[in-house]
Amino acid sequence: MPAAEPRVLCVSIHDVAPATWADCLRLWQAVRAVADLPLTWLVVPRFHGDPAAPPEYEAALARLLAQGHELALHGYLHQDTGPAPRTPRQLFLRRVFTQAEGEFAALPVQQARRRLRLGQDWFAARGWPLHGFVPPAWLLGEGAWTALRETPLRYTTTLRRFYCLGTPAASVPALSLVYAARNGAGRFCSRLALDALLPLQAGRPLVRLSLHPRDARHPELLRHLQGLLASLLSSRQPLTKAAYAETVVAGMHAAGTVTLPR
Repeated sequence: MPAAEPRVLCVSIHDVAPATWADCLRLWQAVRAVADLPLTWLVVPRFHGDPAAPPEYEAALARLLAQGHELALHGYLHQDTGPAPRTPRQLFLRRVFTQAEGEFAALPVQQARRRLRLGQDWFAARGWPLHGFVPPAWLLGEGAWTALRETPLRYTTTLRRFYCLGTPAASVPALSLVYAARNGAGRFCSRLALDALLPLQAGRPLVRLSLHPRDARHPELLRHLQGLLASLLSSRQPLTKAAYAETVVAGMHAAGTVTLPR
């Protein structure tokens, strides 16, 4: 009989930039208090238009790579400069769900190509490997999808799915578990929601836990995160997103699986 599909946990820290670095380190410290596992750090090269990153910050990112972590591209500016929202749904996603930070939500294809190229060039100039792209707020418009498929990047994620790009391609259902840290009601309700969601993820091949710098400023979220992480690690193998993409593609080749549509 074929071996059972491994159950995997991918933990990522979003919005990694000089301006958020102290909070990112606090999140890492909270994770390491539970287990020292490989993380995917979602790096924004020019967060909100920041100038060049200081050398000590880049040296810290290089050390993370050397320790087995992954650095992924998380937009270029992390700001939504696309055309104004035209529908109530777009208005909600781009101005309420995210506070005008869904950079790739509505970019025309040429602008999306340029932003992706700038991000890839930023990684290449430092000699850092780049395997994946996660759009800010997980929002990808059609122009961005077109531009992304033209790149050599191996994966992307939305709020509810993990996509292996290229050939073969695959789409895996994987809801991102995330805290709403903007206000007290959000922090309270998101902890309840994650407690309710966790049992529903038991049969999923992949669970994603997505941490944001703002989470680090609230001890109640850090304590909840540590309990959630301990529970997930009791039955799941921690992998970076790039490593998970490799396992999916390898499994498809072994099984002769057909390409899955988006």
